[in-house]
Amino acid sequence: MTYSLVAYDDASRQWGVATQSKFLAVGSVVPWGRADVGALATQSYANPAYGPDGLALLASGLSASEVVEHLTRADAGRDQRQLGVVDAQGRAATYTGLGCLEWAGGRTGDGYAAQGNILVSGDTIDAMAMAYEGSAGAPLAERLIGALTAAQDAGGDRRGQQSAALLVVQRDGGYGGLSDVLIDLRVDDHRTPIAELRRLYDQHQLLFGETPRTEWLTVDDELARELTDRLGALGYDGTLADAFARWAGTENLEERIDGVAHIDPVVLKELRQR
Repeated sequence: MTYSLVAYDDASRQWGVATQSKFLAVGSVVPWGRADVGALATQSYANPAYGPDGLALLASGLSASEVVEHLTRADAGRDQRQLGVVDAQGRAATYTGLGCLEWAGGRTGDGYAAQGNILVSGDTIDAMAMAYEGSAGAPLAERLIGALTAAQDAGGDRRGQQSAALLVVQRDGGYGGLSDVLIDLRVDDHRTPIAELRRLYDQHQLLFGETPRTEWLTVDDELARELTDRLGALGYDGTLADAFARWAGTENLEERIDGVAHIDPVVLKELRQR
């Protein structure tokens, strides 16, 4: 009752998993990833041990297909398991046990593994794979959400929708550069979980996304006066640098500021909208 896509983006050195299911809090079970190691999805009467065990095997140097073979061979319940793996080099493998409920299956492509069970038909997997392949060049997270959307439009889970999740890992890509978890978003129970996941992703990008420094604006005297006036109207007095930092921290925009000599246009827009 789940479909997922596990993928690797060579340009950004990111690994990710996106999934949707008629299951409460799918993100607590299915997606697993470790920067510079790989990612995997465990589903269909999921064996949660596949997550940490699979990542450990990938870290030891095993390929995606070797990890699948190793995990399923040692599992007496393998006929009811489904698994997708992408390793550190982007090699992909997918597995569907003979006892998985129809429709069940998967496919692999360049840097990705797509799989699902209790689906309306195989069209769900085909649409998910085609959407992912057709979005090359876009950020990995956006490609993954787009793939989920296409899968749902093609029929999706035969039992309906309930939860969705998105996990993306990248070395030092997380908050403050102190974590490898770039994105970890979960919709645990919702009538339209993929749409809600997209909304959360958009909010994540607002707060933690990056605007190229070449697009930042120089804070000249006129803009400095505007910033001072707007911050003062919101109750942030004192020097511009202090007031600006306190406001940004309150609004969770601290990842998008760096002093007051230049300003991210996204941050300026947020301040003006206040």
